[in-house]
Amino acid sequence: MMQGNYIFTSESVSAGHPDKVADQISDALVDAGLKNGDTTSRVAVETLVTTNHVTVAGEVKNFNVTKDEVEQIIRDKVKEIGYEQDGFHWDKLKIYNEIHAQSGDIAMGTDDFGAGDQGLMFGYASNETEAFMPAPIYYSHKILEELRAMRLSGYEFLLPDAKSQVSVQYEGGRPKRIDQIVVSHQHTHGFVHSVKGPVKDACQRVLGNLIDKDTVWHINPTGNFVIGGPDGDTGLTGRKIIVDTYGGFAPHGGGAFSGKDPTKVDRSAAYMARWLSKNVVADNMADWCNIQLSYAIGIKEPTSIYVESNGHNKSIQEFIENNIDLTPKGIIDKFDLFNFNKYSENCTYGHFGDKDVPWERIGWK
Repeated sequence: MMQGNYIFTSESVSAGHPDKVADQISDALVDAGLKNGDTTSRVAVETLVTTNHVTVAGEVKNFNVTKDEVEQIIRDKVKEIGYEQDGFHWDKLKIYNEIHAQSGDIAMGTDDFGAGDQGLMFGYASNETEAFMPAPIYYSHKILEELRAMRLSGYEFLLPDAKSQVSVQYEGGRPKRIDQIVVSHQHTHGFVHSVKGPVKDACQRVLGNLIDKDTVWHINPTGNFVIGGPDGDTGLTGRKIIVDTYGGFAPHGGGAFSGKDPTKVDRSAAYMARWLSKNVVADNMADWCNIQLSYAIGIKEPTSIYVESNGHNKSIQEFIENNIDLTPKGIIDKFDLFNFNKYSENCTYGHFGDKDVPWERIGWK
């Protein structure tokens, strides 16, 4: 956590943002591939979405999902997100399926639960919000969740695509006030967003007294946002990894989460790193904690563990090394990740925070 006085900004995107549409489709296919809790299933799927077009590609093993089922999963997910527009409609989509068998070379290292790839993963937590998340990304998510609830409750002029951005002013390293707010929300033709309107009302409900007379507002700053979603911009799996994590407040190893089964440490080890850092802070071992884990493909134990916090880093690291199984199998078993089956449901509005998921539970057991 940075000290002193500064302004830090994070952004979030809605479930209808093109990149998040792609993430949700990829994770819906992960859910389908793991639906029977088969620990031999392997899924690594990428999705591209554009105007009335979805392409899925990737490598699988023991997937047990037919091509017809893949197509139905895609259409159902797009319908669930809310797209029935001329340029992106669940029933009009052209779907291209290029999913194929996993390489036998990869299987040699992962069938026995070695790491699914090399890489480095970070987890972060701080006590500046009730969800142990940095304030800028936490509030950016909350604004869009509030707007989604409004859209589903009858605000029909709000359409699925949206982005938010919150600039938090810190004093002495703690959130003090909101300096600027940006919200761009897709809307029906003819509707005009104003600074005094339902979007501002949603922000005020979320941010409360952190807003003051000097807070600067940008509501749909281009003036019009009718064409949105994959019709307005191509979406790809894994292109919102900072939104998925800590909003730039902490480092990122570079690996995306969505579309990957839990043998892929890009996902599972990042979940473990978050759980570790959150429990360090929740246990009052530190006010903030940043943890890095790294792995080599096919190797079970991490190649390194790094702890940075305002606590006793050496003792925290020793506690983790002596008490927590950081092998891919240990992580999978800890969070029962082959039986989770809610990856698509939980890949929007960040993978971390106040979510009912195993890697957000407080307690070392």
